[in-house]
Amino acid sequence: MSNAPRLTSLDALHRSLGATMTDFAGWDMPLRYTSERDEHHAVRTKAGLFDLSHMGEITVTGPQAVALLDYALVGNIGGVATGRARYTMICREDGGILDDLIVYRLGDTEYMVVANASNAQTVLDALTERAEGFDAAVRDDRDAYALIAVQGPESPGILGSLTDADLDGLKYYAGLPGTVAGVPALIARTGYTGEDGFELFVEPGHAEALWRALTEAGAPAGLVPCGLSCRDTLRLEAGMPLYGHELTTSLTPFDAGLGRVVKFEKEGDFVGRKALEAAAERAAAKPPRRLVGLVARGRRVPRAGMTVVAGGEAVGEVTSGAPSPTLGKPLAMAYVDAAHAGPGTEGVGVDVRGTHEPYEVVALPFYKRRK
Repeated sequence: MSNAPRLTSLDALHRSLGATMTDFAGWDMPLRYTSERDEHHAVRTKAGLFDLSHMGEITVTGPQAVALLDYALVGNIGGVATGRARYTMICREDGGILDDLIVYRLGDTEYMVVANASNAQTVLDALTERAEGFDAAVRDDRDAYALIAVQGPESPGILGSLTDADLDGLKYYAGLPGTVAGVPALIARTGYTGEDGFELFVEPGHAEALWRALTEAGAPAGLVPCGLSCRDTLRLEAGMPLYGHELTTSLTPFDAGLGRVVKFEKEGDFVGRKALEAAAERAAAKPPRRLVGLVARGRRVPRAGMTVVAGGEAVGEVTSGAPSPTLGKPLAMAYVDAAHAGPGTEGVGVDVRGTHEPYEVVALPFYKRRK
């Protein structure tokens, strides 16, 4: 078995654009093309173009597809209308988070589950195992799709110039089949940047033509190609969790402050129900550490794994940290003891290489776009 990273269908194009490449979850992916700051600002003010073909697509079909997904996942997938999508999670029997997911309902008995690249095989294996006894098929479609995202306030105009699909009628967390620049696509109004935008699922063989068409159409509006580095600072500002940082198998959705995705009211059992009911009771009785935002008063950048301190004692841990191009200050997300988690709590700092740097506790997200 080769350990060489997998290449997306846009690999040669990224290299021709001078991208700095990096190994991410077993894929060779563009980290940046010019500077993270410029790419970040382009998405916040104009538009950015991303190759997200490393994400894992899994198709679930059959008469009991929805019954399987309601059993396998914590969300109420039966309540998702055709053409809509839902953010949800797949958990272990003990309630630990295996991954966070977006599930698209493509038809009466057809669903597409989109997993994080690092967890795609884990999610595929879990769904396949949990499908036993259901009249439903689980199919690995990772090689069937390339995924291109156009994100930012100018994205509706850019995409609208290339398609006759009803983008105005396309709600957030919805998807519809359409044609973009002559390429058949599933057009989804989803993203991971905190901005309006679209994710386009296409056949890999069509990806380069679509990328070039979007680049040409977007040039007058200021669209630029963007790498994974600015994707991380964009999602951090928007307070969006990243698996392996804010979400892990050692945390339940209730520990992560995302208990709302667990739907106990749906009919029937689901994997992890008992453990999650207990986790919900614990969280209600004595709140666990809470996920909060931290804004630096100085210039030193916090990093994942650094200790949050108050009064000389450890009270939490940083899960993600980076300089914020939008706010102009270093930011972090961290799990902090409930007693120190209230916005405006005084005396909280981060241990940055032995120095306790002062931070302000704020509610997430750090940044919200104007509607």
